[in-house]
Amino acid sequence: MPKKNVDDYVQKGLYGVQDTKPEERKQFLGTLRERVVVALTQSQVRKTGTVKEVEELMKENPKARLYLNGNMNYTYLCDYMKLADTHHISYRMVTDKENETDLGLVLAYDTAIDKEHIYIEDKEEKRDSKGEEQKESFFSAIWNALNKK
Repeated sequence: MPKKNVDDYVQKGLYGVQDTKPEERKQFLGTLRERVVVALTQSQVRKTGTVKEVEELMKENPKARLYLNGNMNYTYLCDYMKLADTHHISYRMVTDKENETDLGLVLAYDTAIDKEHIYIEDKEEKRDSKGEEQKESFFSAIWNALNKK
């Protein structure tokens, strides 16, 4: 372990403690990917059907913590906050004006669990192997809409 010097203490005092994996923490509302049970995009949080799935995961993971994107409208988040209160799960509103994330909700532990699949898949929303959202092209969306009728 390297010996700390005065400069290390000055840097820590000026800039604070360095976070591990800062980009990952920005994406997952302040926590790390390895700790996540489930992550919902902002559009999924706005949909009513995902509340039941999150409730089941809260029942299965009572020691997890709920992270909510504070940049979202409160009306979409209040159902999840009520669920967290009902199941005695602590929650935290994370508001970061400098960095944007497409995630609206993260249920995670304080330690690593390394769960492989953390996203709830929508029928029209697909993710690649890195967990990044793949958008349907404009023309394929029109084609799919026309063929559904």
